[in-house]
Amino acid sequence: MARTEIRFPAAAKSLAATLTLLCSGAAAPALAQDSLKDFLFPESPAEGQRQAAPPPVARYVSESGEGFILDRSNERALLRFENSPEIWVLQPQIGPRGDVIYKNDIGQVLLRATRVGGLTLFTGKRPAGASASLAGASAPIRLKAIGPVDLLRVLLGASARASRLANHRINFDAEATPASSTLIADAAILTVMALERVARRPDGAPLMARIQRVVIVEGLRPEVALRAGTLLVVVSPALGVAGRPSSERIAFVTTR
Repeated sequence: MARTEIRFPAAAKSLAATLTLLCSGAAAPALAQDSLKDFLFPESPAEGQRQAAPPPVARYVSESGEGFILDRSNERALLRFENSPEIWVLQPQIGPRGDVIYKNDIGQVLLRATRVGGLTLFTGKRPAGASASLAGASAPIRLKAIGPVDLLRVLLGASARASRLANHRINFDAEATPASSTLIADAAILTVMALERVARRPDGAPLMARIQRVVIVEGLRPEVALRAGTLLVVVSPALGVAGRPSSERIAFVTTR
């Protein structure tokens, strides 16, 4: 069975207007004419006029059937697909016509929001984009808090899964504190998701053969590096959910 280590510093072990049209030509010709005109030829909203603002946290469904939660209640916008545990931290960028382009941490476009409220989702299955419609309000996106015992279980499971993917043992080691346990557990899960993506590539076997160990530690900012068989993943608890690299970033570094 894969060996997993977790080290906790001694000081950190404790954690409708109803519209009525009255048209009487003899009694009120002006009113009838104006009302009929308004009824048949309503004025279009001014070009570029915004629709009613959606909830800050809402569920959307794309035309291709993918459901996702978009959380814009805080400084950093977050996105989570309903069929995945990964939380994507979105980097906004102003695009043409005032659209907001949201990218992940390696510059891939995930979402485009127009000035009038329209959304387009970009995925591997629909790289050209699929329009998304509002399905309703949702609860905010949050990471589930993880304590030391649960973290150990996550690391053991990640090690076992990664070892099966690589056909050799891959140890998962972590230097955790109560402040970083939740983020380290999430980073371990994202690392396994990244390795699953790498293993499915035509050249997946030799790429996986290069990895002997995964080490997750705290640092000032999220980082990923592969050196001498060790895949180093750095998390930064001070940045919250934005303080760990995405599975795409981990997979990108693993295949370089």
